[in-house]
Amino acid sequence: MKIAISSTGKNLTDSVSEVFARCPYFIITQIEDGKIQNIEAIKNTVIDQTTGAGISVAQKIAEKDVQAVISGNIGPRALSVLQQFNIEVYNGNGKVVDVLQKFISNKLEKFQ
Repeated sequence: MKIAISSTGKNLTDSVSEVFARCPYFIITQIEDGKIQNIEAIKNTVIDQTTGAGISVAQKIAEKDVQAVISGNIGPRALSVLQQFNIEVYNGNGKVVDVLQKFISNKLEKFQ
């Protein structure tokens, strides 16, 4: 499963961002057999967009063929776009690596 996590930095030791659309980075990773693999950090290029950042970034994330997103919070329009692409959206906070372990253990709640 391919996952995108809103992050405050480029590394798994950085924190999950409290915001989705205006987070500095997204960490995209693959979970295979309960293990974190293929880690890629992507700079959020719409962070300074004056309006519609949530919709824009949700579309960009969907283009990466992810099946799930983890963020500290997410706006209703971004959530709607992700759901239209059948991308599951989860709430998480703390270090990215710890949140990914919680995801693997099915201990994260979905945004509704």
